[in-house]
Amino acid sequence: MSEPDFENRTVLVTGGSRGIGRACCLRLAKAGACVAVNYHRQEADAAETVRMCEAAGPKAIAVQGDVADEASVAAMVARINSKLGPIDMLVNNAGIFEYVMHEEATLEHWRRTININLTGLFIVTWAVKSQMIARNFGRIVNMSSISGLRSRPYGIAYAASKAGVIGFTKSVSEALISHNIRVNAVAPGLIETEIIDDVDAPVLERIVSETPMKRIGQPDEVADVVHFLLSEASRFMVGQTLVACGGRVMLP
Repeated sequence: MSEPDFENRTVLVTGGSRGIGRACCLRLAKAGACVAVNYHRQEADAAETVRMCEAAGPKAIAVQGDVADEASVAAMVARINSKLGPIDMLVNNAGIFEYVMHEEATLEHWRRTININLTGLFIVTWAVKSQMIARNFGRIVNMSSISGLRSRPYGIAYAASKAGVIGFTKSVSEALISHNIRVNAVAPGLIETEIIDDVDAPVLERIVSETPMKRIGQPDEVADVVHFLLSEASRFMVGQTLVACGGRVMLP
């Protein structure tokens, strides 16, 4: 994959202020894309991501927006269009994970998780697909998780939302491919981001022991998969979910 893959392309990365989202922003900026870094509350982190992207690529902006709020997303997309032009590529990365056993799981927790992880993905995709259809070009990558492929008794709502991302990806990909819009997904395993800060050491050790590669993944390793799916190197792939988890889950 050559570095200027995305020259003259604009990409929106939701939840782009840190972690996997930041790694995706930086990887795509290095590939020549103009990057819109979406954040909800982490304004300082988003500003730092923009600084890093501008040092590596042509242009980057931070755009505040709550992916679960339709009006907020519409305003965010309008700002991107005015500053960077039409959105060519979308990385639906924003999401939350809460370590909750079934005894503590509530309807409020369920709704919050589904609203951000799944409904938010729908809202953002629907906010950009019309401009992609009008230009007969679009590339979308949705962030799922291996939790959508295996049981997760301490994260039932999260697992359900990420399984939903996979189903959404399959159906939307077939609906939009006639407009030259390719939709795929990535299902990471445990990645070294702020999300593991609250995970107990014995749990991390168990996960590493269950992983054939015997280590936790890095954000840039997921970003490389996202880059591949957005690029023409994956031009014959649509509706697929690529697993990046060190072998902890192996699909047939």
